[in-house]
Amino acid sequence: MPTESVTHQEYVDLCKKIWRLNHLYFVEHKPEISDEEFDFLLDKLEQIEKHHPDWVTPDSPTQKVMESVLGQFKEVKHITPMLSLANTYTKEEVEDFLKRVRKLTGHEKNRYSLELKMDGIAVSIHYHNGKLKRGLTRGDGKTGEDITENIRTIRSLPHELKDNSTIEVRGEIYMPHKAFEKLNAHRKEIGEDLFANPRNAAGGSLKLLDSSEVAKRELDIVCYGIAEETLGELKSQGEVLKTLKHLGLPVVSMHGTAESAEDIFTFIDEVEEKRAHLPFAIDGVVVKLDSLGDQKKLGATGKTPRYAIAYKYKAEEAETVLLGITVQVGRTGILTPVAELEPVFLAGSKISRATLHNADEVLRKDIRVGDRVVIEKGGDVIPKVVRAIAESRKEGSQPWHMPSTCPCCASEVEKVPDLVAFRCPNISGCPAQKLQRLLHFVSKGAMDIENIGEKVAEQLMLKGMVDKPSDLYRLTYDDLEKLEGFKDKSIKNLLGAIEKSKETTLDRFIFALGIKYIGQQTAHTLAKRVGSLAQLQWMSHEELTAIEGIGDKVASSIQAFFNSKEHQQEVERLLQSVHPKTIEVAAFKGHPFEGKTFVLTGSLQNYTRDGAGGLIKERGGLIGSSVGKKTDFVLAGADPGSKIDKAKSLNIPVLTEDEFIKML
Repeated sequence: MPTESVTHQEYVDLCKKIWRLNHLYFVEHKPEISDEEFDFLLDKLEQIEKHHPDWVTPDSPTQKVMESVLGQFKEVKHITPMLSLANTYTKEEVEDFLKRVRKLTGHEKNRYSLELKMDGIAVSIHYHNGKLKRGLTRGDGKTGEDITENIRTIRSLPHELKDNSTIEVRGEIYMPHKAFEKLNAHRKEIGEDLFANPRNAAGGSLKLLDSSEVAKRELDIVCYGIAEETLGELKSQGEVLKTLKHLGLPVVSMHGTAESAEDIFTFIDEVEEKRAHLPFAIDGVVVKLDSLGDQKKLGATGKTPRYAIAYKYKAEEAETVLLGITVQVGRTGILTPVAELEPVFLAGSKISRATLHNADEVLRKDIRVGDRVVIEKGGDVIPKVVRAIAESRKEGSQPWHMPSTCPCCASEVEKVPDLVAFRCPNISGCPAQKLQRLLHFVSKGAMDIENIGEKVAEQLMLKGMVDKPSDLYRLTYDDLEKLEGFKDKSIKNLLGAIEKSKETTLDRFIFALGIKYIGQQTAHTLAKRVGSLAQLQWMSHEELTAIEGIGDKVASSIQAFFNSKEHQQEVERLLQSVHPKTIEVAAFKGHPFEGKTFVLTGSLQNYTRDGAGGLIKERGGLIGSSVGKKTDFVLAGADPGSKIDKAKSLNIPVLTEDEFIKML
């Protein structure tokens, strides 16, 4: 559909989809699509916004660094904002970038630094008088989370520099292939979900609250930049890399310089040839102006620097044979076809299974058992079958169809209205759904009960010890002795993990219940607004939809869950053992912000714009993107721009940050 004919609702839905995918990638470290597919969606959004600039709000994915603050660690403002690079997948766009740089610098020839684009987690590291002081995640670009204790466990990162420099270093934390394989082998052995790729493993490791556990993950780091405020007399990116190395910091050994497009593409091609043999994952090459003076001159857009671009390699592909198609049943009963493949090596790992998404996708691509197929691991995400090689197909092969009965409980499956999906309706009796609900309940984002992976959960259910999550809290030492491979230490560890989970946060408990459409972020939003589970259970549809971010579909799902007698009984059983912390919710009824529209401009000292916006919304206020007659207040920080002039011309009150805090 042409971008100019997209409706506003389709635009809003695309924004929501991109933010959901961003959350999966950066927060849950469970990407659903490849980097290339994600960038395509983001590019589509940008094209729509060019045709409809009045639709753009400060919350648009195009206006923010695509990452998140998780809320697990202390939040700290970056001294210098951490921007994200613009991506491209074509050499033509690299040439367009070079033309723009020539025009902006006024130089016919420019020197460029060429560096590997590590597929890891961006961090900022502060050294004061030569000593490691703090490590922060990128977060939203303006505010990151303090992960100092976790980065101290990285052996290649010095705790003291070779001199007493005070410096802010930018780097990328990654997990080497060997460490990744070792970690996944261990997780498979204990029955835990495997990480999809090294980047996810690195991100998941940095989220751990126990730094001794992080140390076991064997993370590594490379440093590639110095924040502007601490550059000193350095003149070029080449000097930056030499300085980092001189200080004892690890840098990527494979980098180069170039002045022509031809030399840049030669470097890109050489790296691509060596990519599969590197001991770590990369997803492209960064091309950036070498002159720091010119970098400063070019500056940045809202979230990306104008002096650099990332050329990203296309998804890696491999050919293999489709041996069969199995059907997995999820915790909500949705049936998903999975390709069973003749093992093939791709993007650093051996692949024997790949997603087929849904029945319509299999039929659309005409993928049949016995076919030679092409699989792809875009951005090192979970592999998928791209296409069948029809010309090599054997005679007599037949199209695949979704089975009419559930492979686990033999119930007749049903088509889900308005969705490209089939579902097993046997919610309470299907063993596969029960297993997946149990695994969801014990997962890290939920009750975080370690030592219960898929194999242990299957044993508990097969032996009749656990039928639903509440049964976990009735397990005894004698019960666990009957499990295969469980000795004194493993029994005590599991009982200890179950006991520890009894004291949990309200958002984790809400998420653990497995209510349809309730992810971690929505659970967090609900917990902050309702304060207790008792309050959530009896809220009306209108009260639920009044909460920012809760729509009709989510509100209906919450009500349907708590209206079920079976769910009510299970929640009561759980609350006999589990004690989720209640949250004091401020009474904002009648607050001065209620029903008022705010426009935010400039840089605030005590809040990020998102943070201030959240406080306004919490108190019943609204956030506008532009100043107009319906604007009630403009909150102005440093360097406020033209919005403040517009406000004054319309006699709209302009609040300083101090005035805003008093009104709060």
